[in-house]
Amino acid sequence: MGALNVSPESFYPGSVHIDVDALLEAAQTMVEAGAVLIDVGARSTAPYLPTAIDEEEEVKRLSRAIGALAAKLDVPISADTAGARPARAALGAGARVVNDVSGLADPELARLVGEAGVGLIAMASPGDGEAGATGPLATVAACLRRSLRRAHAAGIADERIVLDPGIGFFRDGPIPWVDWDVAILAQLEDLLELGRPLCVAVSRKSFIGAVTGRDTPSDRLAGSLAATALAVAHGASLIRTHDVRETIDAVRVAGRIREAVLHRDGEARGS
Repeated sequence: MGALNVSPESFYPGSVHIDVDALLEAAQTMVEAGAVLIDVGARSTAPYLPTAIDEEEEVKRLSRAIGALAAKLDVPISADTAGARPARAALGAGARVVNDVSGLADPELARLVGEAGVGLIAMASPGDGEAGATGPLATVAACLRRSLRRAHAAGIADERIVLDPGIGFFRDGPIPWVDWDVAILAQLEDLLELGRPLCVAVSRKSFIGAVTGRDTPSDRLAGSLAATALAVAHGASLIRTHDVRETIDAVRVAGRIREAVLHRDGEARGS
């Protein structure tokens, strides 16, 4: 899943393409490298950055970018938004997936996705739905269950839902946020019990920088690939990345090793 942004506020400048021709070129390069989905964001969602923009600006950015991409690409386009109005504009422009970092906090957005019959990536988002949960895994699982309940109430079928554990978004938990993210990736396979595929977005994020000592996102590719490979080994089905070509290689190797492990375990159970 190739990540592109039309928001100058985004934490990684290398993902930002304001000019439509540059955006198309970047997207086509990602598709040629193997991306099966292109995700477009029109405002930064990094919880640690003061980057809010007004809804009208998000609508304008998102519809312009997605309209240009949908007219040229053979793969589906995902709109990275938590708002019903920007999502409606994006779907009208040709998006076929909504990637919502709020986990359907907006009931109107949930209804829109249900009525439109499009795909949904619902991220675990801190809120009040995980009251009583203890520890990173239990908290994230509770958030994702809450998103699933919202989706089902809006008529969104399970087969259209992918879940995202929200790496980088739980900044105020009972343990340091870096340890939180590491704990979720280490226990990712347990979230498969929710019954839906998992999307993991670790590309160049701040926890990679904290672990490696790389302050700038442009220096975090190697750490991102390591985290990606382990996420795939622990059951991730979809990887959101700024670096499709390199990530495809990491995914293929990790996926092949995971298949061998599952085959070995299956033979052991059969014996």
